[in-house]
Amino acid sequence: MSEKKKYLLRLDEAIYSALEKWAADDLRSVNAQIEFLLKESVRKAGRLNQSAAPDTEK
Repeated sequence: MSEKKKYLLRLDEAIYSALEKWAADDLRSVNAQIEFLLKESVRKAGRLNQSAAPDTEK
């Protein structure tokens, strides 16, 4: 597996709180939830190279 890039992300408190609750519902960390949502969005937009990304969590 390739090394992951580190990126500082500033979020509004309300958005972070919503992500935190959503992540807990899905038994993920907030970081994993953000990564999951980004992967899904990029995949749905057809911008993800299929060979570059592992299967997304269900």
